[in-house]
Amino acid sequence: MRGRRPRRLSIEPGDLPILQRVARSDSLPWYQVRRARIVLANAQGVPTSTVALQMQCDEATVWRTCRRYEHGGLTGLLAPPARPGSPGRISPLQRAQIVRLACMEPVAKGLHITHWSSEDLARQAVTDGVVPSISPRTIRRILDRVDLQPHRTRYWRTSRLDEEFKDRAEKVFWCYANAERLAERGIWVVCLDEMPNKQALERCQIRRAIPGSIEQQEFEYTRHGTVNILTFLVVPTGRMEAAILETNGAEHLIPALEAFRRGHYRLRGVFLVLDGGGSHIAGETADYFAGCEEWWRPRLTPAHASWLNQGEILNHAFGLRYLKRGSWTSREAYIAHVMASWPEYNRLYAHPIEWTWTNPKMRRWFDEHAPRIPCITSVRRH
Repeated sequence: MRGRRPRRLSIEPGDLPILQRVARSDSLPWYQVRRARIVLANAQGVPTSTVALQMQCDEATVWRTCRRYEHGGLTGLLAPPARPGSPGRISPLQRAQIVRLACMEPVAKGLHITHWSSEDLARQAVTDGVVPSISPRTIRRILDRVDLQPHRTRYWRTSRLDEEFKDRAEKVFWCYANAERLAERGIWVVCLDEMPNKQALERCQIRRAIPGSIEQQEFEYTRHGTVNILTFLVVPTGRMEAAILETNGAEHLIPALEAFRRGHYRLRGVFLVLDGGGSHIAGETADYFAGCEEWWRPRLTPAHASWLNQGEILNHAFGLRYLKRGSWTSREAYIAHVMASWPEYNRLYAHPIEWTWTNPKMRRWFDEHAPRIPCITSVRRH
């Protein structure tokens, strides 16, 4: 402090209780708490060096804090610190113009790039005369403030919201809502889904994780063909079964369905949730279901809404744990791995999926998002 020592402060009577309350606070900003404690300590005659040690600051900070209270009173003491730096050079109008530019397709500016980067936007903003100069970093800050990410994309598929969607969804949700009650009567709810054309890859020298280094895989690999996996998810228990299909046609699906039926012949029936894939709605498959005397009760998910099939959740979980990072020397080894893995999945991970969509919730969502269509009331047999 260049030899200077702050004079012992005299605190105004009205300021004392406020300073004491601020000094004890655990919710106010730290700079206010520390300033109040410094002023109170100085007023009690505590040496400057001791105050600096207690507050974990230098003596110059103690000096400036005391001067702040002496010249500005309580208001000046608790005022927020001044922000350094020059005033912002980008006006609100310029920010809005940059956001508008980021929402445009680059082709509108005569560019052939498919999407904007921060560097592209900075260059285009200068070209358009929005600002004299601007850095990509400033562009990123402006876009981040409005949660705009032109460099990212998300794939999606619009479901066709019509009466068929509502009818099929209601039947599927009815099965999920009543799965446990049906199981008590010897009727299962089962979700069927495929993992088609899974590649049996032999990877070159996988380096396992060690302390300080994550697992490493060579980019090179050898293909040993593809495998079609058919999975059955038993909804009330979360357990699964799997079968291998040579192709995804009905001629291979039907034997897998029949094998499942023979394996569970004691059941009174199965509500089978499946999407509208070609083999699922083929004439041969429909004839097979009809010939089983209602043991199979298929419930198709709506078009472009296979996400209503809990089997997709199972396939993601199974693939993540057992298929994603594996290496196999042949197609047969891959198949053997799959058939050995699903019983282990049942033992270690199987549990009922927590499904929060219900028919009342779906109907409200449907009414909000569906186009205006005639309301058809009918009695549906599940």
